[in-house]
Amino acid sequence: MATVAERVGMDPERLWGSAMVAVLVALIGGSLAFPELVYDRFIWHYFWGPVQADANSAVCAVRTGGVTQYLTSASACAEAAEPVAYPGYTLVSEVGYMLTLLFALTGVVFLMRRLDIGTDRNFFYSLLPFMFFGGALRVVEDANDTAAVAESIITYPLNTLVISPVIYFTVFLVTLGAIAVAVALEHTDVTDSYERPLFAIGVVVLGLTLAYLFSLAINGAQGVEFHPQVLVVMLAGATLSAAATWWLIERFAPQINSGTETIGLVIIWGHAVDGVANVIGLDWMTELGAGPNLVPKHPVNQFVVDFTASTLPAPIHAITGDAWPFLLVKLVAATFVVWVFEEGIFEESPRYTMLLLIAVLAVGLGPGTRDMLRATFGV
Repeated sequence: MATVAERVGMDPERLWGSAMVAVLVALIGGSLAFPELVYDRFIWHYFWGPVQADANSAVCAVRTGGVTQYLTSASACAEAAEPVAYPGYTLVSEVGYMLTLLFALTGVVFLMRRLDIGTDRNFFYSLLPFMFFGGALRVVEDANDTAAVAESIITYPLNTLVISPVIYFTVFLVTLGAIAVAVALEHTDVTDSYERPLFAIGVVVLGLTLAYLFSLAINGAQGVEFHPQVLVVMLAGATLSAAATWWLIERFAPQINSGTETIGLVIIWGHAVDGVANVIGLDWMTELGAGPNLVPKHPVNQFVVDFTASTLPAPIHAITGDAWPFLLVKLVAATFVVWVFEEGIFEESPRYTMLLLIAVLAVGLGPGTRDMLRATFGV
């Protein structure tokens, strides 16, 4: 069966670039020609408006006559004329971001091919610091949302860069810039491998982000505290649960990890961080002397908590809490994904496989790092 590129007689990269230009022309041209219909009621309503409302700590944002207003009461938002944008995601925006992600991943594969990178496992490990960085940067957003700090940390419009979902583009661009620098260093014979400088750049940006969070805690910023016991317990719990899962795999079903090898362990550990961070953050903060328990930030977490609370007998629930099944779900899901990546996939399409593995780890380690640092810094 012929591919789309073959049917139109165009190189895949050129076809991708043409599609991107066509979408941009349609959106920009439509916004200029029909600003109220295209920009106000589509782009702003579903994508940029929610970010603006969140960045300005408003209940909602309203756009009238090309001017954006921020409302601070639910009743005023309910009475306002459309378009009204609320912080968070909508069905339209989620579909839009999903399509954007898929389109961007295709472009990244083309870029990796052009730069001749991403074919070996070292590429996966060199991007590890950036996954921690993404989660840590989201905690900067959480700290920025605390009432007493919001005026002094990062103000609008700069704070939009660390607000979801714009933060994902921010992390992507930082990572892309780091890759460009690392590859340039290799091509100019400054280093014999781009992976080492790429890893080093990731460590630097992660270190700067953590230093910023530590500075808030050290300087006594209201709403930001440091609870080292939480960090230690979470890392220990994640490491022990990942090690136990890995031992079971190696002992009883080694074929599960025949393709990914050590990468599989890293993926399981990354998702264990997410699971343990939720268990500790939602159920055990008070027992650790780290303030009140956190609240779920994701519908899946909330569903697990609600389901467990409604299913377990009260005496058992009082002892175990209601977030622990989330850790089991994460470990089982991560193990299944590791099993899917059999050895043949690496040989058939190494770059795309590496990109998928990076994405699999990122969706676990990124949120896990955020939840772990949220609990550690009390935000």
